[in-house]
Amino acid sequence: MPTTRRAKIRQFIEDNFLFREDRTAIDDAESLIDAGLIDSTGILELVAFLEEEFSIAVADGDVVPENLDSIERIDAYVARRAQAATAA
Repeated sequence: MPTTRRAKIRQFIEDNFLFREDRTAIDDAESLIDAGLIDSTGILELVAFLEEEFSIAVADGDVVPENLDSIERIDAYVARRAQAATAA
């Protein structure tokens, strides 16, 4: 069951990157890079969205596919960052 956080991430991805005519949806685990949906400029837009929407700081070293290449990975990354901020 998608979380509210994941739903917000999905909505951002759909609103900003899913505008190709041959795409109407994306799976949570699908690679945004492999699908050709996001490029370096898109990554910057995504990072700005995550920092503002979820009040987290995304370190330069965290901008890697392991954290930001799918809705599922983005959601998990934001959860880890939010949890780390709460523990600090």
